[in-house]
Amino acid sequence: MNKHIFPKVVIVGRTNVGKSTLFNRLSVDVKSITLDQEGVTRDPLKDVVLWQGHSFQLIDTGGISLRKTQDIILEQTRKQALAQLESAVVILFMCDGKVGVLPEDREINTLLRKLGKPVFLVTNKVDSHVAKELLHEFDALGYEKHFPISAQHGTGIADLLEEIVIAIADEPILLVQEEPQCRVVILGKPNVGKSSLLNLLLKQERSIVSNIPGTTREPISEKLQFYKEVIELTDTPGIRRKRVITDQLETMMVKTAMGALKDADIVLLVVDAAEGKLADQELKLLFYAFQDQYKAVILLFNKQDIVQEYEHETMDSSLDEYDYVMKKVARLDISCKTGRNIGHVLPLIEKVRQKYSQTLPDDELTFLFKEALVHKPLYKQGLMLRVARANQVQTSPITIVLRVNLPQFFGPTQFGFLEQMMRKKYDLQGVPIHFIARKH
Repeated sequence: MNKHIFPKVVIVGRTNVGKSTLFNRLSVDVKSITLDQEGVTRDPLKDVVLWQGHSFQLIDTGGISLRKTQDIILEQTRKQALAQLESAVVILFMCDGKVGVLPEDREINTLLRKLGKPVFLVTNKVDSHVAKELLHEFDALGYEKHFPISAQHGTGIADLLEEIVIAIADEPILLVQEEPQCRVVILGKPNVGKSSLLNLLLKQERSIVSNIPGTTREPISEKLQFYKEVIELTDTPGIRRKRVITDQLETMMVKTAMGALKDADIVLLVVDAAEGKLADQELKLLFYAFQDQYKAVILLFNKQDIVQEYEHETMDSSLDEYDYVMKKVARLDISCKTGRNIGHVLPLIEKVRQKYSQTLPDDELTFLFKEALVHKPLYKQGLMLRVARANQVQTSPITIVLRVNLPQFFGPTQFGFLEQMMRKKYDLQGVPIHFIARKH
């Protein structure tokens, strides 16, 4: 399916001036986390905005300072925000009307004027008496287009949108074939290498990477083409156990990660192999994704560059008790640091995608199940269970409707037996199977 590439409108400004609140006001499909604390947004977020028949791509950036810093995350946030300005058609320079013009605002203003691009000054939080008294300070920044707004309450938003669509009216809209055939979400605990993996697969620094847990705060999605397929990769915030989550921001981060899981086809569950075993929350994520949400799952055991032989054995032995599900998911040992097996990740995703989206012959499935029940009959309360017909009604996930004599007696045990027959006949590594029993 063809997809439009629209002119870029980039929101910039120092931290905590309301950029994400404005983004959320205008965005339909993507929502930025907003809290009254600095530095919540780090990676740029994007969505397409439609206003009076005109569309543009809106980009929310992390708060920027032009001063270099030793803080790795702040420095990468600054670089990413500045990089977005290079391709911007219109820049929304956002300031806080309640505090007036600060030295940081003046520094950003100097940079923006050098770019030679249309810049609109957007003064936020003007729904207070203090802001109205301070509005004259912003005249000194020298902008012809000045929009006093309240991003929270919607004041002045329509006037801003009117000027944006006028500014982009003559910009070309490109068409590309970019609708993803497969959506892949990267999940895991904090600091296991999710963002490093995304950057390696994209071959660019799209996601901010550091050894500080919680660096990624919102799902970050990018598309790439692998052979003839378009894959959407989504990096998510690290997920920890509920009892160690006390911060409101982290609670919101976990919710957005789980939302990304539900929209995905394939889950890459990244694990720190050096820990020697899967943590409880990793096991819960695995079971939830594979058994409850019927997502294809690939387990990626990262940090193999520091894993000792005994740690390999410890990990393998710790997984033995979960063999009934481990043997169903796909698995790959990788190292984001050395690049080990990173080149095998995308081919494995494509292999699993093909299995996840395949259609199996109904007659073949029916024969398979009937033959299995002849050789090993299933009984419940003294009654023999029979399958009259099997029909695959859906792909991604593979969903099988069974026409049976006693649907009330077909549960996890009976479905498990039939699934085992399917896995013996077909290569379904990494792929869940969803059974539904109906009365024949």
